[in-house]
Amino acid sequence: MTTAKAIDKGTGKMPDKDGADALYPTVKHTLIEDIYAFAIGCAFIALGIVMLKSAGLTTGGVAGIALLVSYIAPLPVGLLFILINIPFFLFAWPAMGKRFMIKTVAVNLAIMAGANLAHYAFKFETVHPLFAALFGGTIIGMGILALARHGAGAGGTGVLALYLQKTKNINAGKTQMACDALIMAASILILSPQHLLYSVISAVAMSGVLVGFHKPERYLGR
Repeated sequence: MTTAKAIDKGTGKMPDKDGADALYPTVKHTLIEDIYAFAIGCAFIALGIVMLKSAGLTTGGVAGIALLVSYIAPLPVGLLFILINIPFFLFAWPAMGKRFMIKTVAVNLAIMAGANLAHYAFKFETVHPLFAALFGGTIIGMGILALARHGAGAGGTGVLALYLQKTKNINAGKTQMACDALIMAASILILSPQHLLYSVISAVAMSGVLVGFHKPERYLGR
C-alpha cells in the first residue's frame, strides 16, 4: 500500500502538494519586501561598481562590461550600465515575462542613479585593488542575489543566466562564469596585467556568490 505523499528522504519531512516543506510552506513576498530587497540589491551593486572603478578594475557581468568601456569612452559608468543593458531588456520580456522585465528595468534605473550620484555621498580616496576586487565583486554578487530572490535581475548576462537556470536547470553562477571568462579575455586589450589579475579575482568573487547561494530549491519565498 502506498501513501499519497512520500516523506522526503533528505529531510525526513513531508512535502505539500506544491513540493514545499509542509512545516515551512511557500510564502509570496509582499510589495514592501520586494522594494526593500531591491533597495538593498541596487545599493550593493552601485557600491561595488564605484569601488572597482576607483581601483581601475573591472568584473564580470554587465557591470564589468560597463566598467571596461568606461576606461576607453568618456561616459559615466552608470549610464553605460543601462545603455549596454537595453538589448537584454528586450530579451527579458519574452524570456522571463513582463513582470520580470518591468522589475529589471526599474532596478537598473536605480543602479544607474546610485552609481552616478555616489560621489555626492562618499569617495574612495585610496583603496587597495585586492580589497576592491574581493569586496567589490562579492557585494555586487550579493546585490544580484537579492534582486534574483525577488524576481528581478541586474540585466545583461545575469538575465541570460537566470533564463538558462529557469528553463534548462543550468546553475546561474556557472553560466555567469562562462560569460565572465569572455569579458576577462577582452580586458587583456585594455587593462594592465596586474589590474587584469585583480579583475579576475573580482569576477570569481561575484560569480562565487551565485554558485554558492543561488539555489532556488533551497529557498521558499516567491
